Amino acid sequence: MRLITFDDFIDTYFKIIQRGGSFFLSKFSIYKEKRTKSAFNNSLNESSYAWNIPKVKERWNFLITGNKKTTYNDYLISNTFKNKNGIKLLSIGSGVSNREIEMAENTEIFKEIICIDISENLMKTAEKNAKSKGLKNIKFITLNIYEFDFKPNYFDVVYFKASLHHFDKVDTFLKKYVCKTLQEKGLLIIDEFVGANRLQFKKSQIKAINNVIETIPKKYRTRYKSNFRKNKFRGPGLVRMIIADPSECIDSESILPSIHKYFNPILEKPYGGNLLISAFRDISHHFYILDDEKEKILEGVFLIEDEFLKTHKSDYLFGIYENKK
Repeated sequence: MRLITFDDFIDTYFKIIQRGGSFFLSKFSIYKEKRTKSAFNNSLNESSYAWNIPKVKERWNFLITGNKKTTYNDYLISNTFKNKNGIKLLSIGSGVSNREIEMAENTEIFKEIICIDISENLMKTAEKNAKSKGLKNIKFITLNIYEFDFKPNYFDVVYFKASLHHFDKVDTFLKKYVCKTLQEKGLLIIDEFVGANRLQFKKSQIKAINNVIETIPKKYRTRYKSNFRKNKFRGPGLVRMIIADPSECIDSESILPSIHKYFNPILEKPYGGNLLISAFRDISHHFYILDDEKEKILEGVFLIEDEFLKTHKSDYLFGIYENKK
């Protein structure tokens, strides 16, 4: 494990550039919950991440659904929820809730969707978006999840989109809250980071990430909102991880073992991200619009990650599971 790395100083500098000094100062609150809120209390996309690259989205669609144009939401509607109605879904840590709002538009399928998040700004944005579509079957609640009333055997589906890895003691949370509130044979659906706790990647992964960076021409390595170039990845230190967001990947390694303990897998689709996410962080904006050269670069990177995944578990996974109770 690494306490402090050079990347901690680099990333802090660029966070100040991208999100301002007030965001930086918010990290010095003595209250963990306030530091966590500050990480998410921003409805603007003020950075450059691999998951915003259209070609990466197509890659992940293909790895999950078998079709680069079919999202997993499309898959759920046309397969998992086909010919079903009156579904009650709970989304925990829903953020701006784009996927949940998309689901709610299928009013014949979803009777009730409840979205819960700790960020008031994101919940307000989500509520505004749902109202603009005239949706009546979706509700947004700003709340610490441990204050929510988990009614026994109430929900048909519990959904986590990149939020379960923010929970400490995942095993206990699933057993005490999720299993309890799900009906018999209710579904748990996740789209999650299931890799190393606190992003403390092994040396072999860090080396592979840097191999990817070296394949990207220097002209496409200038960082978002700067003239500085990205040359190397060292990984985050534990100190910054805890200061920036005490909940980030706090128990991510326990997610899959805990899920398998209480749920039966229906579908598990690993889709990588082990190299892509870190290599393209802060330089992804160069690849939002492609030409032949950029497309060839991405294809090369995909091949490198595919080779890496032959001998390493995927950091990201989409899964559908049935409650064992």
